[in-house]
Amino acid sequence: MDAIRFDRYVFDTLMADLVGHDRSPSSFLVYVALWTGAGGRRGAAVRMSLAHIAEDTGLSKSAVQSAVRNLLRRRLLAVTRPTRTATPSYEVLRPWRRGRSR
Repeated sequence: MDAIRFDRYVFDTLMADLVGHDRSPSSFLVYVALWTGAGGRRGAAVRMSLAHIAEDTGLSKSAVQSAVRNLLRRRLLAVTRPTRTATPSYEVLRPWRRGRSR
């Protein structure tokens, strides 16, 4: 099993902000699931369907959709989709590391 490294900020600040302030623990779970899916690599994207994310997190598909919308609004996630029906590709952003990388 490979180890995934998280920035300390994710647990010290982001978790409290998403769970406490936004009242969206599902956003935090989706963020962590996508980060893990991308292997925690800088600039890496992960291609996952909403159903796959829901299965990985134990959330409903509608909760995942809401979480993705929240993460997009907060600029913590970027989504690309070659066609309207294609499986989206998600890039987990780290805006607190602006000077070094996303």
